Amino acid sequence: MRRETQNVLLVLLGGALLKIALNGQYLRYVKPSFLPFLIAAAVVMLGLAFVAITQDIIRMRHKDKPVPVPVCAEGAQPAAAESGHEHDHGHEHGRSRSPWFLLLPVLTIFLIAPPALGAASVNPNDTRTVTEPSKRNGSANFEPLPAGPVIPMKMTDFLTRVVWDDSGTLNGREVRLTGFMYRDKGVSYLTRMVIGCCAADAQPMKVRLDGPRAGEVKEIPMDSWLELTGKVQPGTATEANAYTPAFDVSEIKPIPAPAEQYES
Repeated sequence: MRRETQNVLLVLLGGALLKIALNGQYLRYVKPSFLPFLIAAAVVMLGLAFVAITQDIIRMRHKDKPVPVPVCAEGAQPAAAESGHEHDHGHEHGRSRSPWFLLLPVLTIFLIAPPALGAASVNPNDTRTVTEPSKRNGSANFEPLPAGPVIPMKMTDFLTRVVWDDSGTLNGREVRLTGFMYRDKGVSYLTRMVIGCCAADAQPMKVRLDGPRAGEVKEIPMDSWLELTGKVQPGTATEANAYTPAFDVSEIKPIPAPAEQYES
C-alpha cells in the first residue's frame, strides 16, 4: 500500500471516529463509557496522519532540489540514473489499487451512518434470558422500591426483579418502561436491546403486552418507540416462555427514539 493511501485512510478513519464521537452517533455501536477511548483513538490516528504527511512534504521538497550529475563521456548515461528509472517504471506498473476499497467502510460511516439495532435484529427463537434457570435458587436481595404512584424502571432492572424477586415487590405496582415495538406471530412486545460492551453482543429484553389497552398497540408500527405504564402479571415469567412476563398496559405514550437506545 502506498504511503499516500495510508495517509488518506488514517485521516478518514480518524475523522470518522471523531465525527461519531462528537455528534453522539457512537451510542449506536458502543456503551457511553467508551467515548474517551474513541476520542483518544481518533486523535492518535489524525496525529499519525499529520506527522506522515508532513514528512512526505519535507521529503518531496528535498527531492525537488537539483542534484549534481556526474560528468560522463559524450553520449553515455549515468548507470545509477538508468537503474533508478527502470526501477521506478517497473514499480509503478506493479502497484495495486485494491487498498482504496478499504475506504468504503469509512465513507459509509461519513455518509450513511447505520442506525441502532431494532426490531429487525430480534430473533424470535432467541432463548437467552436475564437469568440462568439452573442457577435460580431463591429470591435475591433488592433495594426497596421508591414511593410514588408510578415507578420508572429500566427494562433490565424490571425483568431482573420480576424473575429473581420471589417476594413479589412489583405485584400491583405501576411501572413505566421505555422501548420499541416488536411483533411476532400477532403478539406485541415492548423491547429494549441490552449490550455488554458494543452492538455485537446485543440481546433483546422484552415484555409481552396484555390487558384491555393492549389492542391499541397492534396498530403501532414496529420499531416505534413507546413509553408504557402498566403492571406485571404475577407468575407469567416462566422458563417455558424464556422468562418473558406479561405486562398489563394502562397508558401508552409514543416518544422519539432516545439518543441512548441501548441499555447496559
